[in-house]
This record gives sequence, C-alpha cells and structure tokens, in this order.
Amino acid sequence: MSIQVSPSPIPNSNVVSLTSTLLEKDSYLTELLNLVIPPKTEGWLQDLREDAASWVRHSTIPTTREEEWRFTDLSSLQKVQFNVETGNFASLEFDILPEAANSRLVFVNGVFAPQLSAVTDLPPGIVVSNLAGLSVVELEGVQQYLAQTEGAQEVFTALNTAGITDAAVVWVKKNVVVETPIHLVFISVAGETATISQPRCLVVAESGSQVMLVEEYVAGKMPTPQEGGVYLTNAVTEVWVGDNAQVSHTRIEREGAEAFHIGKTAIAQSRDSRYTCHAISLGAKLSRHNLEILQTGEQTETNLNGLTIISGKQLGDTHSAIALNYPHSTSKQLHKCIVGDRAHAVFNGKVLVPKAAQLTDAVQLNRNLLLSSKARVDTKPQLEITADNVKCAHGATVSQLEDDEIFYLQSRGIDENDARKLLINAFAAEVINQIPVTSLREILLNTVNNLKSLTND
Repeated sequence: MSIQVSPSPIPNSNVVSLTSTLLEKDSYLTELLNLVIPPKTEGWLQDLREDAASWVRHSTIPTTREEEWRFTDLSSLQKVQFNVETGNFASLEFDILPEAANSRLVFVNGVFAPQLSAVTDLPPGIVVSNLAGLSVVELEGVQQYLAQTEGAQEVFTALNTAGITDAAVVWVKKNVVVETPIHLVFISVAGETATISQPRCLVVAESGSQVMLVEEYVAGKMPTPQEGGVYLTNAVTEVWVGDNAQVSHTRIEREGAEAFHIGKTAIAQSRDSRYTCHAISLGAKLSRHNLEILQTGEQTETNLNGLTIISGKQLGDTHSAIALNYPHSTSKQLHKCIVGDRAHAVFNGKVLVPKAAQLTDAVQLNRNLLLSSKARVDTKPQLEITADNVKCAHGATVSQLEDDEIFYLQSRGIDENDARKLLINAFAAEVINQIPVTSLREILLNTVNNLKSLTND
C-alpha cells in the first residue's frame, strides 16, 4: 500500500510576492509597461500585445555595461515619471510638403489625427490608413506582417508592441508605382507633466512596386506655449520590400530640446529589391536610432545615408546592422555627424557577410566633423566577413574645420562666421541633397543654415 502526499499549497501572500518578483525584474520598465498597456480586447492584436508584454517583463532597461549601449547612458531617462497625454490638438502647426499635400497621415502623441491628415487622389492599388480605417481583408494582411520582423524582442521594440492600439499603414500592391511621396507625421506635444507616446508604422511594398516615404518626428508647435517640454517618443517602423520592389525612405527626427527619442527601423529585403534610407537626426536631448536590414533573397541593393547634427549637451546615437545572407548583393552606407559644443555623437555600424553571401559588394563610411574642443564622437564601423569572394570596405574619419579653408574664404571677402557656416553646410549637403523630395531638402538646408550654435566654439 502506498501513500501519496500532495504538496502543501503555497500561501497567498507568497504567491503574490513571487509573481511580483517575476514581473518586476526592472521596476521602472514595469511602470512604463503598465502605463502603455491598453484595455484588454479579443483577437490577434491582443495576443500580439501579451506576447510582447511577456518579453518586457523579463527584460531590463539597457545600461552602459552592455556593449550595444556602451556610450548611451539612459539613467537620465529613468529619473523621469511619464504619463500618457492624448488631448485634442486641432490647432497644431507643422510643415506640409507640397509634394505630399494629399498623401499625409498625422498622429499626435501616438493617436491618429484625421483633422490634420489628407489622403486623396492616390492611385489604385495603394492603402494609406491607420488600423481603424482598414477593411477586414486588409487587417488579415496586416496580421501577417505587423511585429514579425527580426529583433521584435528588443526591449523598446517589445514595449512599443505591448502598447499597440493604432498604427500608420502603407500597403502598395503588386507592380503599383506610386509617384507621390507618402508623408507620415508623428507629432509629440509636451504637457504639464512628462509624456510618453509610441508611434507605430508598417510599410509593405509587394513585388514589383515602387513607393517613396517621408517619416517625420517633430515637436508640436502650439499657439500657447506648454509647460514642461519633457517627453519620450518610442517609435517602431517595419518595412517589407517584396521581390523586385523599390522603397525610398526618408526619416527625419526633429524632437524638442528636452525630449527623449528611441526609434527602431526594421527592413526585410526580398530578392532583387532596392531599399534606400535617408536618416536625418537633429533634435532631442537624447536620441537613439536602431536601423536593421535583413536580406531575405539574393541580388538586393541597399543604400543608407545618415546625418546627425547636434550641439549643446545633446547625445545622438545611431546603430545600424545589415545582414547580407545571400549572394550578389550591394550595400553602401555613408553616415555623417556634425557635433558642436559639448554634444556627443555615437555611430556603430555592422555589416554581416556570412559564407553564403558570396560576391557581395559592401562599403561603409562614417565621417565626423567636430566643431568644438569639447565635442565628442565614438565611432565603430564593423565588418564581419566569413565569405571568401567579396568586395568590402569600411572606415571612419574625425576632423575639424580646416583653418586654411576658413582663411581662403575670408580672403574672398567672407567673414569668419559665414565661412564656417558655408563649410558646415557643404559637409551636410552631401547627404541632404540626396533626398528626393525638393521641398524637404530646402527645409533641411535652411534648418542647418540657421543653427547658430554650430558656429560657436
């Protein structure tokens, strides 16, 4: 005769304590998660949020002890207590691009603003909408792509997914060519207390299609100045480029002076596709852009152009990773940083070329211009190659404005301040002039020209 003894039940107090310990691996991150999680619903979107929330609960805020965050200290972010602000801001001001006057989606603090958006006269075969505006069939298509790119478990990406309530969706059908730029505007408006918003964007370009995107993050300009000014934008954009499709993508970050901006751009490139990204970072007290490209077919073409312009005590961090997993591909990357005052720029670019990626042609260059003796840059271009028949190169330069160049311009009747400004503009223009939208090029060149702090040591 055997006697089986059941284990004693755990007291309720211990269960609560154990659960709390598991859920609060990082108490600050848990507070953010609880803040952004929407009311529970039914369906695939709720399952997506719950899976992401589980990753967040078992994660921690990155620290400088981690190699990928070695030069970007988030301790100042962790001192801020955030709230969610979703007020009605019908009178917001922002730059309307003439080329995209009727192809614009606007979100304010992560909430779709139909009164500021304009989507008319688009050709058949393209969908430009928020999630709520999609049909049942279109939502079924979105389900196959949303939060399905590599790197979805990264802590800030998972935090964004855990709080999804809406998203900007651009879907281009097979062989459709869209001549009009699609302008996606994400505006953050600071309230009396610090606020957090989590914009989400999904772009799907089916095989043989072509589309031009302008994705912009800006601080809202209110007629009456708001108190505070501190906010966090945690943005995620996924771009799926189908076979023989072409996507031109311009990403502009012009957040407020006291803002925190953390952004992820994840791209999946299929066979024979072409993807170009122009990433411009000008604002925010602390900004971080993670740009990740995953090749899913051979003979792809990837062009990455980046420009970071910072001054004061700003920190601008760009981390890129290009995984070339198939042969016969080309990748070209140029990232420039202009750093003034006590600002700190960070660039870390990885190009991964495994054995299967034979006959790859990859070039990566980071050029930095320091305008002050106290400005700082940390640069780390990387090539990881195991293929034996490739053409790859990488490099980095750090320089200052040359005295002889300034003297030459002064000898032609240009004063020193204007001479410095001309040289700075020329350095930035190499990237800005490649942006295919004329009005946006002019806005950015004027912005650079008016940054007076860059000409002062």
